[in-house]
Amino acid sequence: MASAIAIYTNKEVRFSGNLTSLFVFVTFLSLKRYGFKVKLFNQFYIEHKNSLFAYLMRMTGDYYLASDIQQESFTRLLARYRSSAWCKALLFKIARNAMIDEKRKSRDGKRQELTEDHGAQDHEHDLMIRETYREVLKALQRLKPMEQDILNLKISSNLTYREIAGIVGISEANVKIKIHRARIKLKSILKNEV
Repeated sequence: MASAIAIYTNKEVRFSGNLTSLFVFVTFLSLKRYGFKVKLFNQFYIEHKNSLFAYLMRMTGDYYLASDIQQESFTRLLARYRSSAWCKALLFKIARNAMIDEKRKSRDGKRQELTEDHGAQDHEHDLMIRETYREVLKALQRLKPMEQDILNLKISSNLTYREIAGIVGISEANVKIKIHRARIKLKSILKNEV
């Protein structure tokens, strides 16, 4: 259980709950404080949280790290942009930058890895799915970083080629070529490993 105390309109507000609830609670207070419409953020969050998380899972391979980066991405979006600027492409660009920041931290040894087991299920079907997922992630990691990034953006977020081009900073035509080549490489890698 996490606990937090927040100051809102000169009153002390107490909260107890899990970390996800804490994030939502603090986000709610931020929205109220800065005059954002809670309903607008809630709708945006619900629309994009799953695709963003899927993208981050594919890129990091770590549930908890993906969850942290997802929360950081929504927090950065709230802190730095007006609601009129919110769009899926901007959110994914923020997430990509947050992920790069996180990789730098871990490379510098500042991030501590979680070593505790969080209760994996023992069902044979789940194990097979997880093993297949690991094989695909392993194959993805053999692609160049730019190919990984672009392919993951396309697969998990359903962004247009133009939006992906804006996120990674290359031309739309180059995005199309890189996605095509990355798919061919990925198929080849998976075929050779089976």
